Amino acid sequence: MRVITGTARGRRLKELTGLETRPTTDRVKEGMFSALQFDIEGRRVLDLFAGTGQLGIEALSRGAASATFVDRRADAIRLIRDNLKATELTDRARVIAGDSMEYLDKIREKFDIIFLDPPYEAGLLEPALRQIARFDILNPHGIIVAESPADRVLPALAAPYGIRRAYRYGRIGVTVYSRTAEKKDGENNE
Repeated sequence: MRVITGTARGRRLKELTGLETRPTTDRVKEGMFSALQFDIEGRRVLDLFAGTGQLGIEALSRGAASATFVDRRADAIRLIRDNLKATELTDRARVIAGDSMEYLDKIREKFDIIFLDPPYEAGLLEPALRQIARFDILNPHGIIVAESPADRVLPALAAPYGIRRAYRYGRIGVTVYSRTAEKKDGENNE
């Protein structure tokens, strides 16, 4: 596992041992960031269910202004901090030890990009999507990137959220949601 491009390009990232964490493969990550390449610079990122932190780290390496990493596992938190130090990206990162769903309940800030890649069998992806939309923590024109098994169809979300595009990489699916801007009085979206 490595950083694909940007200031930390080519740096190897440490991985967690065991089967509880399934890091995003380099192939999927390349496709994901190819789709986001013009949406990262200067943005605020949330890497929920962060695991190794590789998605948020990739975004920081590509010019994101900041990234918040949330994971409940103590070994994952240590590893994220180690990976941030190895990539020299600690200064723009915040690492939070805690349950991702509880974090969503308490959050009072907004993000431009949210990465969602919970353990597939945990059944947390759809509830996390609903919670993000309900608390509306995505800035206008913001993006949610959700990774899931390719055969899982992710739900549509109520306006102003919508599915921008879905990608398939073998057995992995990536669904990109976007949030439209607020309409001003008398404005038309046509």
